[in-house]
Amino acid sequence: MRLSLATLIVPDYDSAIDFYVRRLGFVLVEDTPLGDGKRWVVVRPGAVGSGLLLAQAADAQQTAAIGNQAGGRVAFFLETEDITADHAQFTANGVHFLEAIRHESYGEVAVFEDAFGNRWDLIQPRRQAK
Repeated sequence: MRLSLATLIVPDYDSAIDFYVRRLGFVLVEDTPLGDGKRWVVVRPGAVGSGLLLAQAADAQQTAAIGNQAGGRVAFFLETEDITADHAQFTANGVHFLEAIRHESYGEVAVFEDAFGNRWDLIQPRRQAK
């Protein structure tokens, strides 16, 4: 088994696609109309692997969850092989980092917020000695 998608509630599809594709460089995998204004929108950080199902908030309860789906904690972990380059590119693309890159026992990490307030770790895991 593998985790294929996680739902992320967003205020609207197009602003979410814009952020994840234009600013973070994700791939728009699918954008299929479902009727009544609903769409099946999937983005991924690469061509394969787990992705996000971007779900437009449909009511007040869902709208209240936007940007706080993990209760203020980091909700998502985006691994990179070059944190310095990706941090610089994200910053140039207008991504808001809450901290500078820091060194931890497990690797290098910097927390950023998406356009809706959800927290993400951009992380370059420490390479294991062979």
